[in-house]
Amino acid sequence: MGIAKYKYYFSKPRSEIAKDVLAWLFVAGAITIAATSPYFIQNVLNANQKLRKYPKRKIQDTFSSFRRRGLLEIRRRNNQVSIALTREGKKKAGLFQINDLRISRPRRWDGKWRVLVFDIAHEKRFYREALRGKLKELGFFLWQKSVWVHAFNCKAEMELLRDFFGLSMQEMCLIVAEHIENDGKLREFFDVDT
Repeated sequence: MGIAKYKYYFSKPRSEIAKDVLAWLFVAGAITIAATSPYFIQNVLNANQKLRKYPKRKIQDTFSSFRRRGLLEIRRRNNQVSIALTREGKKKAGLFQINDLRISRPRRWDGKWRVLVFDIAHEKRFYREALRGKLKELGFFLWQKSVWVHAFNCKAEMELLRDFFGLSMQEMCLIVAEHIENDGKLREFFDVDT
């Protein structure tokens, strides 16, 4: 192992390797690569350049660990290998995405409010509480019990949360509004002006 790779490996926790592998498979869906046996890991690395920064052995260990834990399945057919996340693997990959979720603040506010309303059944109260916690973490302002407001574009982030929690559009809906009465507290909270 070269000095640079040695330093990199020990400066990055193993969970970062796992996170990168899961994210790649989550976004790509199923991956099919040539199964020329001694070069399997090299083919995996060729399929995703981001993984090249890790030692081959660690990538191989990560794939083996995921397979043992039921997070991915590897199928061989003829000279092809198909790698795909299982349902449990998709949940784990989605959790990594949710943990890294951020809403970016543009240089100039567009003057629109993003109003998130949700009505989640009592049977899904765990999701409701987890969603509230994530909204606080993302910097939303609690307007009313199940009505949260943000000043900046967060459509993609809210779609990801809706998918992750398995909610319908009736259970969680994002509204873009140009005017909210008595929005002084909101303007102060988000430090925005028109």
